[in-house]
Amino acid sequence: MADVAQKKIYKYKKVLSNPSRWEVVLKEIRTLVDMALTSPLQDDSINQAPLEIVSKLLSENTNLTAQEHENIIVAIAPLLENNHPPPDLCEFFCKHCRERPRSMVVIEVFTPVVQRILKHNMDFGKCPRLRLFTQEYILALNELNAGMEVVKKFIQSMHGPTGHCPHPRVLPNLVAVCLAAIYSCYEEFINSRDNSPSLKEIRNGCQQPCDRKPTLPLRLLHPSPDLVSQEATLSEARLKSVVVASSEIHVEVEPASTAKPALTASVGNDSEPNLIDCLMVSPACSTMSIELGPQADRTLGCYVEILKLLSDYDDWRPSLASLLQPIPFPKEALAHEKFTKELKYVIQRFAEDPRQEVHSCLLSVRAGKDGWFQLYSPGGVACDDDGELFASMVHILMGSCYKTKKFLLSLAENKLGPCMLLALRGNQTMVEILCLMLEYNIIDNNDTQLQIISTLESTGVGKRMYEQLCDRQRELKELQRKGGPTRLTLPSKSTDADLARLLSSGSFGNLENLSLAFTNVTSACAEHLIKLPSLKQLNLWSTQFGDAGLRLLSEHLTMLQVLNLCETPVTDAGLLALSSMKSLCSLNMNSTKLSADTYEDLKAKLPNLKEVDVRYTEAW
Repeated sequence: MADVAQKKIYKYKKVLSNPSRWEVVLKEIRTLVDMALTSPLQDDSINQAPLEIVSKLLSENTNLTAQEHENIIVAIAPLLENNHPPPDLCEFFCKHCRERPRSMVVIEVFTPVVQRILKHNMDFGKCPRLRLFTQEYILALNELNAGMEVVKKFIQSMHGPTGHCPHPRVLPNLVAVCLAAIYSCYEEFINSRDNSPSLKEIRNGCQQPCDRKPTLPLRLLHPSPDLVSQEATLSEARLKSVVVASSEIHVEVEPASTAKPALTASVGNDSEPNLIDCLMVSPACSTMSIELGPQADRTLGCYVEILKLLSDYDDWRPSLASLLQPIPFPKEALAHEKFTKELKYVIQRFAEDPRQEVHSCLLSVRAGKDGWFQLYSPGGVACDDDGELFASMVHILMGSCYKTKKFLLSLAENKLGPCMLLALRGNQTMVEILCLMLEYNIIDNNDTQLQIISTLESTGVGKRMYEQLCDRQRELKELQRKGGPTRLTLPSKSTDADLARLLSSGSFGNLENLSLAFTNVTSACAEHLIKLPSLKQLNLWSTQFGDAGLRLLSEHLTMLQVLNLCETPVTDAGLLALSSMKSLCSLNMNSTKLSADTYEDLKAKLPNLKEVDVRYTEAW
């Protein structure tokens, strides 16, 4: 019996190897399929042989019309119900999906084939063309009039109507297809071998050699040694705008500071570095703007949407979180604002899930490596808000059975600024976090402790929680009675209202050093600054503080010794007012609208001025 079947297959192979008229060929294919389906020997050789013959036939005859293609696909469709298409046939199917996505063959013939692949495939690594065919099939669905709705219904069909999907291979297979498709969107850039800086170089602040001077080198001032404390210095200049392009992808690096502040010692008995200075002065490293070509953009949109759909199924979410925990996306994707903004929905679903097996996947796989928690928290490459997602992630993680003190230490070392800013705005989770930091003695520096206390006392909920904490730990009250902090640094993105709320919450008569660098404060905050009688050092680097604020400061803060106005919108109209501040010994006007005449006037009227920075101004 087997010999008879084999002889028939050999006969068809010989007939189809020299096709004359295609209507005859099509008839022979149908007869071949019928023979395979009716053969009592249903083994792989009998079932797969016709597919192999047709696959070879198609690869050797590339001039067929679209209708002939469809006729052949319909003819072999019955064999595909129980057999994966061979690699060359997958290539042919992929081409059909790309060239005729609206063909009824895609819906009627390919749908059950792809469903079978997703349910039964064990390893796309051994048969990558099956994955590619699945990928192209989904993109063809997305090209239909109600594209994403059709894709959504397909995903629903793969999950099934019950609460638990009966097919364990479907989710990992879908995720594998999504990851490969998303990678392909950035592949041309990843594989490019031009002379543009690599993503790693861009992220590390490196640049191509260039004769032009950097547009805005930034640094904080070196005050004289006799000053109360020293400002942090910056090591590198700001990145120039760099464009990396391929035919599909354009990457633009927008100017942003890459330097990090040095650790500075507090004054008095505290010899450890001031935690606030270490964490909250410098903004994040360069942001990137990536633009994909139209086709890559559509592909990305489709497959990120599928990941969002997968995250909506409760039974799939634990496995999805586990599969995404290692962050299996290229770095270019993580630097792409559109991608991270869309993927945020998935991360939010993980953060809302009460099951520890899900939300624990927000943390990194191993120590020293960023996880989703780091990427989507303020300062992370994917963060596009002021900390709402961060707060929800912290809330769910703190409610788990993690080592609370270890987690608090991590927050204090890496995310203290965002925690303070959100607590200042009344976020209850962050208020609780700050109280726990005080209760567990996470923060050693007195100035930092006092700033946390002031932050807590600036809102009703914070005040109540802090009072309850003081009832348990009386030494905290003693710390406050000794007077306010001598140093204070507001978190980046703080506003005039945040500063006003903080300064109205306690005593700041001892405050000598205030940093508002990289915040969103304006001249309107000057009315609060002039109520700080002991202020000697003020850092306004990269804020919107302008001339009106300078004039008010010059009338009231006559004891000010160090002033940093780098990258502020001040002009001669405000800078001239500084001539009345005779105690100034260090002044940074780098990258402002300072004129040469005003600079000469200030030098003549400020006898104690020992250090001045006028780079990238008219006076330079």
